[in-house]
Amino acid sequence: MKNISCIVTAAGKNRRMQEDLQSKGMEIQHKLLLKINNEPLISYTVKKALKTEIKECIVVLGHFMDELYPELEHIEDPRLKIIENVDIDVELSQTLLNGVLNTEYDYCLCLAGDQPTVTTATMQNLINELLNSLEPEKTVSILARGKTGYLNSAKGLGMPFACHCSLLEQYLHGEDDNLNPILRKMVADGVSLYGVQGQNELELVNINRYDDYLSVLENWNKKENKLE
Repeated sequence: MKNISCIVTAAGKNRRMQEDLQSKGMEIQHKLLLKINNEPLISYTVKKALKTEIKECIVVLGHFMDELYPELEHIEDPRLKIIENVDIDVELSQTLLNGVLNTEYDYCLCLAGDQPTVTTATMQNLINELLNSLEPEKTVSILARGKTGYLNSAKGLGMPFACHCSLLEQYLHGEDDNLNPILRKMVADGVSLYGVQGQNELELVNINRYDDYLSVLENWNKKENKLE
C-alpha cells in the first residue's frame, strides 16, 4: 500500500451562506461550523478522513481561520496538520496547491470541508481505485456524478478525488480558478479520469447554501443514506 496524504480545503469566503443567513435574520456563522451529527462540519469531515488509510491529513485554512482553528485543534491525531494560505483571497486551485506543496507523500486524497456527507467508504474507494489503476501517476479517481468507470469528460465533476501529487502540482501551478476547468485540461491532455460509484446521492451535496444544509439534515437518518 502506497502512502497517501489527505488535503481538506477549508479556506473559502462563506459568501453564499452568509447571504442566506442574513436574509433569514439568523445569526451569521461560518458554514463549516454548522452542526451535523452534533459536530461542526469541518471536524466531522476531518475525523471521517482520518478513518481511512491516509498517513497525514492537511487542512488548508484561509478566510475565517481564527474561527475554524479551535474546532480542529481538539482533534487528537498526530496525522493532522493545519496550514494557512499566505494570501487568503485565492480560488480553490491555489488552496489545493498549498496543500500539495506541504504533503510528505506521493499520492493525495482531496476533500472539501463542506462535503461532510462523503462517506469513509467512498474516500477509501477513491484511494483504492487510484492505486489499482494501470497508470496511477496519470489517473484521477473521482466521485462519479452519473457515469462510472473511465470517463471521456469532466463535465459536472469536482471534489472529492484522488491522484498523484505531481499531477496536481503540474496543473495547479499558475492557476487561480475552480477545479472543473483544470480537470477539463487534464482530460484534454490524456490524463485518465475514473468515476467511482458513491454510496448514496447525499454524498454529492456541497453545503454552500442554507437550504443545502437543511436538505442534508432532513435526509441524514434515512437508511439509504448511511453516511459513516
